[in-house]
Amino acid sequence: MSRTVSSWILSSVRNSIVLQGKGRLYSVCIPSNNKIKWNLVFSKTRFYPAGRCSLDNIFSLKKAFRHTSTEEEHFSFQLSPSQINDILRAGELSYKILGLNGKNANSVSRFESNQLASNTPIEDRRSAATCLQTKGMMFGVFDGHAGSACAQAVSERLLHYIAVSLMSRQTLEEIELAVECMKPVLPILQWHKHPNDVEYREITSQYFENLRVYWQHLLDLDTELGFSLEEAMICAFKRLDSDISLEVQAPQEKELMRNIALQVAFSGATACVAHIDGVHLHVANTGDCRAILGVREEDGTWSTLPLTRDHNAFDEFEIRRLKREHPRSEEKTIFVNDRLLGILMPSRAFGDVQLKWSKELQHSVLENSCDVEALNIYQYVPPNYHTPPYLTAEPEVTYHKLRSKDKFLVIASDGLWEMLSNEKVVKLVAGHLTELNVQKPQLAFEKPVNLGYMHNVLLQRKNRGVSSLDQNIATHLIRHAIGSNEYGEVDQEKLAAMLTLPEDLVRLYRDDITVTVVYFNSETIDNYYRNN
Repeated sequence: MSRTVSSWILSSVRNSIVLQGKGRLYSVCIPSNNKIKWNLVFSKTRFYPAGRCSLDNIFSLKKAFRHTSTEEEHFSFQLSPSQINDILRAGELSYKILGLNGKNANSVSRFESNQLASNTPIEDRRSAATCLQTKGMMFGVFDGHAGSACAQAVSERLLHYIAVSLMSRQTLEEIELAVECMKPVLPILQWHKHPNDVEYREITSQYFENLRVYWQHLLDLDTELGFSLEEAMICAFKRLDSDISLEVQAPQEKELMRNIALQVAFSGATACVAHIDGVHLHVANTGDCRAILGVREEDGTWSTLPLTRDHNAFDEFEIRRLKREHPRSEEKTIFVNDRLLGILMPSRAFGDVQLKWSKELQHSVLENSCDVEALNIYQYVPPNYHTPPYLTAEPEVTYHKLRSKDKFLVIASDGLWEMLSNEKVVKLVAGHLTELNVQKPQLAFEKPVNLGYMHNVLLQRKNRGVSSLDQNIATHLIRHAIGSNEYGEVDQEKLAAMLTLPEDLVRLYRDDITVTVVYFNSETIDNYYRNN
């Protein structure tokens, strides 16, 4: 990004030019007495009155580098390389899978993850966990809208619902007996979290009680065979969304718990969760997060295997599904301006009860609540709202049997995919893998060693970029997503500008970005096929 472009970004906002990103209107800018007022926000998902969610407290961009307004007198896009790295690497998470004796018999060798906020605070969430009572690992990315409350709740709860759905009847009975006898309950998941990942600790007990009601329901089904993995994921998604809806309708003694339930239900979140057990990969997707595989072909070239479809107005299957579920008289009003009922970009999501409940139920719940405006909850019934529900959390589940040529899985929120194509992401990860695998050059000293020779060797190492390479691949992807120029190279000035955009402008140019990359253990996968 040249200085001319940087200046244009700033002047365009100060002159009240309304910009569009990816063909989507994100903000409405109204000049008033030479001041800029942003009073309505079209987030990437929903038309919603502006305001912050009071319960959001996850980390965001370091305030030392982030402007709050384009009206600041001393406005600058300048950041040093070390400041850029500090911002980009703040949310890094890396985890290496080790088995007995330091050997890994897992098909997952490691995973790396990162986040970058656009919203303040960030509305994306992520989860990673190892199943302790069943086999496998799970990885999830959750993209919130109208606040982070729903994404927060889903990121904390969904993996538990999936794990419980996969348990044998005997294990469920053992857990239920332990709870009845007030004995310690077997741990269900081992979480792999970033220190800044937050929890709703105040409501954990209620979440556990509702999870217990769910496993009691599974015991009542009186089936010995249990669910297939696909059935388990679908049932878990739908049950959690149902619980979110019921919790806000139930009476609450504590005002804080009532407020959390309201914010969770009236905000929303899309979700993409992968379950990996040996060579068996299942991906459940609701909304417009995305998962792809990076495949190295026999000739050494790389290819991309998409595992999800974006659930939105650009997907013909979704359009046909919604038209089947509603009267023919609504065919022209289901999608307006490429949004569900003119409001929501994704056509599947958790929460968002405004598009699931009847008008009467919405009015009843909000009328009996405290000051909902203080929670940034507003009752808005769109035109042509006749036959709810219009929205579902039911996921599409894709199964893939891993091969030795499947090298990595990328799960990310749409903030990444709006900037980079599937093919570009695979190319970047593959290139990063190649660079990391290149051995650092050995210093083959001439005798006698002279300073000129040493200087040339060090320059060669610097030019190869060994010391400046992002160790975390998710950081590498985010750096390219927001900083690449038209030639696919990272432009440091553009990168600095994208990281210092003020809160009243940044959503015009980029969304929250969350990325998790899972690397596979090819040796373990090969051994599976040799032994079977």
